[in-house]
Amino acid sequence: MKQQKKKSKIKNKLLKRMQRKLWLVYGGVCILFVVLIGRIMYIQYTSGDYYEKIVLSQQDYDSTIIPFQRGDIVDARGTVLATSVDVYNVILDCKVLNANDKHIDTTVRAITSCFQEIEASTIKEKLADNPTSQYIKLAKKVSYEEMAAFEELKASEEYKGKVYGIWFEKEYVRQYPYGSLAAATIGYASSGNVGVIGLENKYSNILNGVNGRTYGYLNSDSSLEQTTIDATNGNNLILSLDANIQTIVEKEIADWNAKTMETYNADHPDEPEAFGSLHTAVLVMNPNNGQVLAMAQYPTFDLNNPRDLSAYYSEADLETLDEEQKMDALNKIWQNFTTTYTYEPGSTFKPFTVAMGLETGALTGNETYFCDGGEMISGYPKLVKCTAYKKGGHGTQTIADALSNSCNDALMQMVRAIGPDAFAKYQSVFGFGQKTGIDLPGEASTAGLIYSNQDLNSSINLATNSFGQNFNTTMIQLASGFCSLINGGYLYEPHLVTKITDANGNTVEEIEPTVLKRTVSDETGNMLKSYLEYVVSDGTGHTAGVEGYRIGGKTGTAEKLPRGNHKYLVSFIGFAPVEDPQVVVYVIVDEPGTGAVGDNQAHSSFAQEICHNIFSQILPYMGVESDMTEEEEAAAADALTEAATSNTSTAEEGSTEDTPEGEASTADPTATPEVEVDETEELTN
Repeated sequence: MKQQKKKSKIKNKLLKRMQRKLWLVYGGVCILFVVLIGRIMYIQYTSGDYYEKIVLSQQDYDSTIIPFQRGDIVDARGTVLATSVDVYNVILDCKVLNANDKHIDTTVRAITSCFQEIEASTIKEKLADNPTSQYIKLAKKVSYEEMAAFEELKASEEYKGKVYGIWFEKEYVRQYPYGSLAAATIGYASSGNVGVIGLENKYSNILNGVNGRTYGYLNSDSSLEQTTIDATNGNNLILSLDANIQTIVEKEIADWNAKTMETYNADHPDEPEAFGSLHTAVLVMNPNNGQVLAMAQYPTFDLNNPRDLSAYYSEADLETLDEEQKMDALNKIWQNFTTTYTYEPGSTFKPFTVAMGLETGALTGNETYFCDGGEMISGYPKLVKCTAYKKGGHGTQTIADALSNSCNDALMQMVRAIGPDAFAKYQSVFGFGQKTGIDLPGEASTAGLIYSNQDLNSSINLATNSFGQNFNTTMIQLASGFCSLINGGYLYEPHLVTKITDANGNTVEEIEPTVLKRTVSDETGNMLKSYLEYVVSDGTGHTAGVEGYRIGGKTGTAEKLPRGNHKYLVSFIGFAPVEDPQVVVYVIVDEPGTGAVGDNQAHSSFAQEICHNIFSQILPYMGVESDMTEEEEAAAADALTEAATSNTSTAEEGSTEDTPEGEASTADPTATPEVEVDETEELTN
C-alpha cells in the first residue's frame, strides 16, 4: 500500500513537471506568434507598398485605361457647338487567337469584311511575329457604326462562337458639328484633349474629366481578378452665344467679302486676285449684362480641320512655305480679331469724349461750335483739319450736329473745356488701357498704348485723342465701354460662358453678370442715345438704319500706318432700339477691297452695310417689334434689294494712324504724334 502511494506521488510530480514544460512551450510559441504578427504589421505599415509591387510584378498583371468624355460646348438655345464622340481602336489579342488556331481563318474573314483598311496578310503576319502579344492595334478610330456592325456579324449564326482574340478599345475624338461657326471663339482641342485656342483653351480644365482604369491580373489558377474605377466625364459649357445670330453675322461677312472680291477682280482683270478685306470682324453684345451674342471674323477656318490653308493658298504656294511660315499663317487666322488686335478707334471714340464733357459739367448739351475746317493747336505748326476742310468747314454745330457730321473741329473745342485731367480720368473709367477680363485667352493689353495724364497736357495730344487718334483699343474694349454709354452707365465684364453643368446636366456653377463700375449717369446716357440716333437718322450713319426701327450709332474711318498709304480701317458701332437698347453691333472692315487704294477704301459705309443687314435680320429674330405696317415692310424690303444692287453710299472721309495687321503700336505714347498735315493730306476721322 505504501509502495503504491509512493508510485502515485512520483507520477503526479512527473505530470506537473510535464505540464509546466508544456505551458512554457505554449507560452513561448504564443510569444513567437505575437512577435511574428507584430513584425508582419510593422512590415505592412512601413514597406507594404514596396512588397505589394514585388508580388504584383511576379503575376500576369493587366491595366486598361477607361477614357473620359470631354464636355460639350453649347449655345444659349441648346445647340451643341463642340462635342466628343466615341470611336474605337480594333485590338488583336494574338495569344488568345493562337490558342484557338482552328478559328483563325474565320476570325480573319470576319474582321476584313467589316474593316476595309485591315488586310488578312497583316493579321497573319502579326500572329506569327508576336504569338504571345495581347495588344496590337489593327485599326484606329473606327466609328461606333462600324464597331456595332462587327459585333452583329460576330453574333450571327455563321460566326457565333468562331471569332476569337478581337476586342475594341474605346476613346473619344472632338467634333464640331457646324465646322467654321464661331471658330476663333470656340477654338479647338488637339489629341490628348488639349485646348489650343478659344474657349477650348480657356476652359480646358473644366471641359476635361478624369480617366478611369480597369485593373486586373491572372492568379495562380489563371483566373482573372479585376477591379474597375469608372471615368469621370468633363463638365459642359453653356454660352451666351446664339448660333442663329452667329450664323447671320458670318453669312453677312462672307457675302460682303465675296461681293467685294468679285467686283474688284472684275474691274481689275490684269491685277492679282484680291480678297474682300484684310480682316472683317463683328461683335454682337447684350448691353444690359455684357453677354456676347456673336463674335465673328474673316478670314476664318474649319474647326474640324484647323490646319487647312487651302482656302487662302494655292497648292503651289503651300509647297513653297516651310513649317515656320505655315505656323505663322495659321496663327494669323486662328487669332480672334475682336480681342487680340489693337487699332486706333477713330470717330467711334467721339461719343466717349462727349460723355466726358456732359458727366463733368464741362458741357451742358446746349453748346454750339463753329467749324471753319480745322483748328490751330498751340505748339503745333500746322492746321489740324476737319472732315469738311475742303468745303470750308461744317459751320455752326450743336453737339448732336458734331457727332452726326463727325466734326473734328467741334470735338477739339469740346476737349479744351474738358481738360487733360478729366479726359485721362474718364478714359480709365470707360476701361481704355485696361483688359476687359473677357473669358477668352490672349486678350491684348493696351496699357502702354494710351497717353498718360501728363502726356495729355500737350495740346496736340489732347486734341487728337478727342476724336480717337494716337491711342489704341480693342473691339471688345470699345464695345464694352460703348454698352455702358447706352445702358444707364453700367460697365459690365464681357463674357461668353453663362453656366457650367456636369455630364448629367446638373448645374455646377452659374456665371452671373459682373458690374465693374458706373461710368455715366442716366441723364448723360439718355442724351447720348438721342445724339447717336441722330447720327443714323440724319448723319453719316444713315446707311446702317433699318426701316421701322430706331437705331443709334457712330461711324469711324482710320488711315493705317504708314501715313499716306491710303489703307483704311473703317467701322460702325450701333445699337437698337434707342428707347430700350437690347443689342449692340460693332463692325470693323480692315482694308476693304484689299488691292484697292485711295478713297476706294475710305468709306465707313462698307461697315454700315454689313451692320444694316445684320440688324434687319436679328431684330425680328430677337422679338424687337417694328413700327412699320406689313405693306411698309414689303416696300422697305423691295427698296433694300434695289439699294443693295446699286451699292451707292456716302463716305465719311478720314485718316488716323493705326497699327498694321493688328500688331501693337510701337510708337512712344509719350512722344508728340507724327501728324503730317498739308494741303493734300488731312488729319480727319
